[in-house]
Amino acid sequence: MHDALVIIPTYNEIENITNIIEKVIGYPDNFDVLVIDDNSPDGTPEAVEKLVEKYPGRVFLEKRAGKLGLGTAYIHGFKWALSRDYGYIIEMDADFSHNPDDLTRLYHNSKDKGFDVTIGSRYISGVNVVNWPMGRVLMSYFASAYVRLMTGMDLRDATAGFVCYRRRVLESIQLDNIEFKGYAFQIEMKFKAHKKGFKISEIPIIFINRQLGTSKMNTSIFGEAMFGVVKLKLDSVFNKKRF
Repeated sequence: MHDALVIIPTYNEIENITNIIEKVIGYPDNFDVLVIDDNSPDGTPEAVEKLVEKYPGRVFLEKRAGKLGLGTAYIHGFKWALSRDYGYIIEMDADFSHNPDDLTRLYHNSKDKGFDVTIGSRYISGVNVVNWPMGRVLMSYFASAYVRLMTGMDLRDATAGFVCYRRRVLESIQLDNIEFKGYAFQIEMKFKAHKKGFKISEIPIIFINRQLGTSKMNTSIFGEAMFGVVKLKLDSVFNKKRF
């Protein structure tokens, strides 16, 4: 059992999954990998099973019955990690939009510098997004500005999905009370960590839009984030038991 676990949710990522896992477990920090697959019909879970056999004790697979949402996949992964001895749990996409080379930076920013949450931020040093349509860049950028205004969190990329959590953060959050399943899930996790007083840090990354496979993003996910932030703020004032 190693110190850090990388959780990778998947749905139809056959073009990427083998390469991303091989890359992640090759680093000297000895990251373990947990794939949460939502019953991909394209052969993704079968490809992961081969790597589970190839790298026993390093690569793990949890298969779910169907598409249940990104947030519930991560909650599943968090609970799996907390039932074991991992000190650091990292969220990462399967499609190489998050550069695996940045994993070590996220991990050591938390482990060596004492941060409880380290975010791989697209906007902490300008706009570091490659191959996104301008409309999507603007929507994402202003969504983060909106979140900052509404929640009081001094974060440039509150919607980021490349995040390292120290174990104690996930232990302190009532994971069964996490409400949002899509884009707003990322905001909710950071907001609850913020409200509990954990030390949150952003480090710059370059986000590169996927080269292979199909994006799961759609405009309804942004809508959830917009309305979800209002609900989170109201709950933090009037429904504190959810925090």
